[in-house]
Amino acid sequence: MRMSFSSWYRSGSPFVWLNAGAVAISLVMVIGLLMLIAVRGLGHFWPGAIMESEYRLPGQSERLVVGEIVETELVPTLRLESAGMPVIDAEFMQRDLIKIGNRDVYGSDFSWVLDAFLMDRRFPEELMTVERREWGNFYGRLKAVYEGEHVVASGEDGWQELQSRVERALSIHEEIYEIEKHRIGTINSGLERLRLRERRHELRGTRTAAVDAAIAAERAQLDADYRVLEAELGELYVRFNRDSMIGVTADGSEVRISLGNVVRAFQPNAMGPLDKVAFYGAKLWEFVSEDPREANTEGGIFPAIFGTVMMVILMSIIVTPFGVVAAVYLREYASQGPITRAIRIAVNNLAGVPSIVYGVFGLGFFVYFLGSNIDQLFFPEALPAPTFGTPGLMWAAITLALLTLPVVIVATEEGLSRIPSSVREGSLALGATKAETLWRVVLPMASPAMMTGLILAVARAAGEVAPLMLVGVVKLAPSLPLDGNYPYLHLDQKFMHLGFHIYDVGFQSPNVEAARPLVYATALLLVVVIAVLNLSAVAIRNHLREKYKALEV
Repeated sequence: MRMSFSSWYRSGSPFVWLNAGAVAISLVMVIGLLMLIAVRGLGHFWPGAIMESEYRLPGQSERLVVGEIVETELVPTLRLESAGMPVIDAEFMQRDLIKIGNRDVYGSDFSWVLDAFLMDRRFPEELMTVERREWGNFYGRLKAVYEGEHVVASGEDGWQELQSRVERALSIHEEIYEIEKHRIGTINSGLERLRLRERRHELRGTRTAAVDAAIAAERAQLDADYRVLEAELGELYVRFNRDSMIGVTADGSEVRISLGNVVRAFQPNAMGPLDKVAFYGAKLWEFVSEDPREANTEGGIFPAIFGTVMMVILMSIIVTPFGVVAAVYLREYASQGPITRAIRIAVNNLAGVPSIVYGVFGLGFFVYFLGSNIDQLFFPEALPAPTFGTPGLMWAAITLALLTLPVVIVATEEGLSRIPSSVREGSLALGATKAETLWRVVLPMASPAMMTGLILAVARAAGEVAPLMLVGVVKLAPSLPLDGNYPYLHLDQKFMHLGFHIYDVGFQSPNVEAARPLVYATALLLVVVIAVLNLSAVAIRNHLREKYKALEV
């Protein structure tokens, strides 16, 4: 027996299919977006082949082009013709974006060329890419390797010599980084603590000859340690800047490059599949483990990853107890009258306030008012330099905790409301107090709901950028907020964040073409970080749900 259309419609089947279709479309769109981001971002680290070709535009002199083709697009012929470019008899023409590098020679890393006029394309194995700490990549051929002013290798023998000397320069760079970043940083931190201690005694009127002598002795020891490190650094820099190389560009220009400025040198056209896979893995590891360079368009983004995770952890530690306490009071203790309903309405409305408003509030109240008063009370020796009276990690975490507090309150209160009153009454009937019932029975049963609120809070806070721009995030932080110097966790320090890094690289970079792939790669990494944080919280929630399932019976 066939079902009529009206009966089928009244059964609700159309809405079931509509919902299923909407979910399927949403999943396809999300997966497609992630795949686009992954392809655009992760493809940047693959060692691209270096092309060498003659570029012959009609009416212009021929020139040699050397570089990587990083993008192609079809352009209407009429548009090119209106711009005065030579065209062929076709509706569209393909043009290629070639990364030519050698910014110190040409003034730009990229150049657009018309594909139809690239002639005699070839991929010589001797062409090399040299990644530099400054001025971007160098593309060309190796002419000679120098030690000081003496040639030590050239021609075919020069490549192996170059590789060994680049490795040597990298090892020296690591020693210099260790001394400058950590050992000298520890000395500078100690000197600053001595200065503050001296100023503190002066303000309290307890500065005596004995105090001055003790401080002077400690300062003399630190100065002596610094002079030893300074001499060691001088020797390292002499060795670091000893070697150099001469590279020849496409137009025949010779460029001298200090090997201390070289991150790596490789010949992509001569690399086999396994070599390329190993190179790709090394580049990915560099991206997630190293500091950025070249205005954040090269190197890694480890400080941004660390800052994002650290801020989310601190935010979670702050928001969870406050949100749970507020929800417990509203559900378990407050009388359910007009005032409580008004508070719930206010909490729900706070969830819809634009995040930039929270940033302005955090800057005005937490930084300028609360932070300035903390400096006056607890850090007078550091004034007029601010300690907590300036944007920093703590204020960013508190601001985001305030932003996500309504989510935790609502989720926790919903979890508390689902616990049957018979459970509470049974606990009280067995002689437990209300506090014991709450702590031992109600809260454990509501813990999965608390974790749900925390998951939603983390998902929102990790991707926020607007308020963080006002209360602690910077383009480049010279050091991490967690290190080996007392007090180890520097809550007053500014930090980097993945969301702000995406904004900065995508919209504030002086080299847009070089920055575009890193925008995709960083966006993918931000999604991965948020997913890992959420999955960790989900695992904890599922564990709690299984642990306290017996209480629901």
